[in-house]
Amino acid sequence: MHDFLFGIFPYIALGVAIMGTIARYERDQFTWKTSSSQLLRRRQLVVGSILFHVGVLVIFFGHLVGLLTPIQVFEIIGISHGAKQMLALVVGGIAGVMALIGGGMLFHRRWTDPRIRQTSSFWDITILALLLVQLVLGLGTILVSIDHLDGHEMVTFMYWAQGIFTFDPAAASYIADAALVFKLHLLLGLVIILVFPFTRLVHVLSGFAVPFRYLLTRPGYQVVRSRRSTPLPKRSGPVSSRQATAESKPAPPSGAAAGPAE
Repeated sequence: MHDFLFGIFPYIALGVAIMGTIARYERDQFTWKTSSSQLLRRRQLVVGSILFHVGVLVIFFGHLVGLLTPIQVFEIIGISHGAKQMLALVVGGIAGVMALIGGGMLFHRRWTDPRIRQTSSFWDITILALLLVQLVLGLGTILVSIDHLDGHEMVTFMYWAQGIFTFDPAAASYIADAALVFKLHLLLGLVIILVFPFTRLVHVLSGFAVPFRYLLTRPGYQVVRSRRSTPLPKRSGPVSSRQATAESKPAPPSGAAAGPAE
């Protein structure tokens, strides 16, 4: 079971996440959103959202760099395994507490306000609950890691993560002796990756991709919804503000004089 959960299941989760995300974007682009409820209990939303997103972003990039950067790179720049682990404990602990407080505020707001809960889907509430549990497990790993600060256990997780992406058949064996809280943390993280395409988490990709889309593929344009009943004629060049104003005016009713009355 250990080999399946940490040697095979990661590929299942990544495969579903990648293919599911592509399929959702191709088939249901209008569901690619967060379904904002910012008009309700806005103050709690703003505070909770800032704490949650800042904390989660720090944790995400910390895990990304910490796990997938080759060990040789840290050795070249002179960062020891112990120093790297201490940095992860301090920065990750602060970011984890911020994200947990902010996520708790968001979950309380969504769960207790009947208006917000009425507009929330099953996955809106479930994914937030999963993230809160994941944050608790992540903070729980600090209590285990603080007893041995030599960085050895962190190195084993680096070998595991890099082994998954390099298709190392022995990747699961690297964390066979890891503490249970670490395994639960990894397993729940894989579950979150698995359900990623079916939740509002897809908006994370929009945050990273949209600037590049506008800079590289749609220079000078902004995507908006129009109230026009008929589309404007296609033009080869930009439209001046005077032309746009003239074309936006409704046509005069049939039989009306085109010019001023004499």
